[in-house]
Amino acid sequence: MNAPVTLGLIQMSMTDSKEVNLKKATMMIEEAASKGAKIVVLPELFATLYFCQTPKDSSFFNLAESIPGPTSKALSELAKKLSIVLIGGSIYEIADGKRYNTACIFGPDGKTIGTYRKSHIPHDPGFYEQDYFGSGNQTIKVHKTPFGNIAVGICYDQWFPEFARIAALKGAELIVYPTAIGNADVPPVDPKIPEDWETMWRSTQVGHASANCIYVAAVNRVGNEGSTHFFGGSFIADPNARLLKKADDCEQIVLAEIDLSYPKKMQDAWRFLKERRPDLYADITKKA
Repeated sequence: MNAPVTLGLIQMSMTDSKEVNLKKATMMIEEAASKGAKIVVLPELFATLYFCQTPKDSSFFNLAESIPGPTSKALSELAKKLSIVLIGGSIYEIADGKRYNTACIFGPDGKTIGTYRKSHIPHDPGFYEQDYFGSGNQTIKVHKTPFGNIAVGICYDQWFPEFARIAALKGAELIVYPTAIGNADVPPVDPKIPEDWETMWRSTQVGHASANCIYVAAVNRVGNEGSTHFFGGSFIADPNARLLKKADDCEQIVLAEIDLSYPKKMQDAWRFLKERRPDLYADITKKA
């Protein structure tokens, strides 16, 4: 049975310097660990500015690096130094001439427990990610760590209930979503209908937590980059849809104690996973 463990989310702003961003991330991770965090999560693309606001610009391609590479090696060493599970947000990866948005999961010994390439790639005004990333085609993974079973999705993955449900069915007790979401300077779908992206974003993921009886945590970047304001709001939700902690719109370390033995108890009690009817769900695999 898992013991309670402290989860730490690193909500930070970024500059155009990888070195500066990595140094800040390191300092904040060390502070989270000093306050008892044993699982620490960085935001999406934490080492760079969010360059996807601009349609395809090949000058940004040189930001991509291999894995292992300088950023992943630094995170590996830090995980070992602090004896933590470190989920390195995501890194702009280049592999075999293709580029991906990739998360690395490191164990307390510094070894790579697993990697995950973002599966769902948005392509909207202010978020032109299909111009920069290929889609990861891995099956959804659950990473067994010394502190519990963790699935990692990246940003846009968080809008898809299929991802969360499959992760829960595979034994995830916690899903973490490194994120880069904000209010871009684009017109609303319908000017007569107000849009509140932060509430919609958070409500969707809290729904994943309760519908699957698991913990869900999302860690966002914060600050103004170009015409986009990244609103922070990182949070940790429990299987009862309670927000254990929520960040403000500023740089912040979010800490909460979670009990990863609790999801299985909730799943056994509510039986959402056991009472599914897969024989009726074939339509969900068809393209809309």
